[in-house]
Amino acid sequence: MINYKALILIFILFLSALTAGGCAHYKVNPFLKEASPDSGYRLKNLARAERSDQMLLFLAFSGGGTRAAALAYGVLEELAETKIFLDGRERFLLDEVDVISSVSGGSFVAAYYGLFGRRIFQDFEELFLKKNIQEKLFLETLDLDNWFRLPSPQYGRSDMAAEYYDEHLFKGGTFGDITRRGGPLILVNATDLALGDSFTFTQEIFDMICSDLSRIPLSRAVAASSAVPIILSPITLYNYAGSCDYQTPVWIHKALEEPSLSRRRNQQAQHLYSYLDSGKRPFIHLVDGGISDNLGLRALIDRMTLEGDIWPSFQYLGWEKTRKMVFIVVNAEKEPDTNPDHFEKIISSSQVMKSVTRIQMTRYNFETVELLEENFKRWTEEIRFQRCQAARKSESKNPPDPDGESCADIQFYLIQVDFNALPDPSERAYFRGLPTSFHLSPVAVDRLRAAARRILTRSPEFQRLLSGLRN
Repeated sequence: MINYKALILIFILFLSALTAGGCAHYKVNPFLKEASPDSGYRLKNLARAERSDQMLLFLAFSGGGTRAAALAYGVLEELAETKIFLDGRERFLLDEVDVISSVSGGSFVAAYYGLFGRRIFQDFEELFLKKNIQEKLFLETLDLDNWFRLPSPQYGRSDMAAEYYDEHLFKGGTFGDITRRGGPLILVNATDLALGDSFTFTQEIFDMICSDLSRIPLSRAVAASSAVPIILSPITLYNYAGSCDYQTPVWIHKALEEPSLSRRRNQQAQHLYSYLDSGKRPFIHLVDGGISDNLGLRALIDRMTLEGDIWPSFQYLGWEKTRKMVFIVVNAEKEPDTNPDHFEKIISSSQVMKSVTRIQMTRYNFETVELLEENFKRWTEEIRFQRCQAARKSESKNPPDPDGESCADIQFYLIQVDFNALPDPSERAYFRGLPTSFHLSPVAVDRLRAAARRILTRSPEFQRLLSGLRN
């Protein structure tokens, strides 16, 4: 006999749970009462005395799921064992890293290292690289609590993923915890869905929306950086602009008033200025950083040239004594998919979308690397000029420097770790053919790590750098 009372009770309980789930809300970014250019999660606040001021070392980790994470991890392993000599003492190259800029899959490695340092070599394989993260996230969607929360318009799949990363990977760690550990600065990059431009998790950006980045969990930044459209939902930020006494930088006003000076900087200024209007943009929606910059290099270039020239950035950050600027770019770019070209039939919409996205990333990667190399010559001339100017003023008051150190040239290094450097075509095809998912076999992970180390150590630019650091 059917127990109708029990069925009615179950139905009422189901409706109650569904209603409660409809009220589920993502974790809101904290409000910042007063913006200050001298506090918070900024590069100048993460400088460590034990790092040499003779060299600046930047790492850029691309997107590409676990494949990208394993490649970046292999580079960290090699740097951790590479001995150099600076300031008269032996060091490990990894300990000299100043900034890691990351996208999507690379952001998991960057954020974990920024939070825990060398502990990454003890447990990151087990916690992430060799774990089926895709399966874990799928199982999260089957959890009864999430059945009721996911239908909420204020709670999406990326919010659920962020909670998983927070509990199982980052253990509640925030950007403020990276500051307390002493860095390096981790620049996690996502894409502003409205602008189609990079959005970097740094206090300079969060000052504009009057939010305190130091209290934001790394898990939410990484979830935003890897929020693949359609598969995962955007991560949303509240915009509190206009309530923290933020002073707009002079360079933004100048770029807006004189667009002819630089159209690129004018566009950059327009995008940043849009954050100051919380009435027009009360919320900011972020998706996968690979859409706007799959290498994470744009954030580094833009940080160097915020005021147009590089020297003001050097002065602001206290880098006047720097003699070497090193960029190690880890690029897990995927092989172009020519499979559809074997058939006459109409290509599916999903296949077109994947191909268009890959084309955009590949072309943008090339243009970004070219932009960086073009800047090297200009930056070299500018730094040399500024140093020589300062040296002449100093010599008018003090005896001249016999070694000419105050006016010494600066050296730039671009070290690229990508599959194109592998001489064996079959090996290149194997790595570039690996999926961009968040699950690879342990064998594939180990092969990627080993390949990263091999590519790095065989790089002529890397060997040029080491020859100058071992003499």
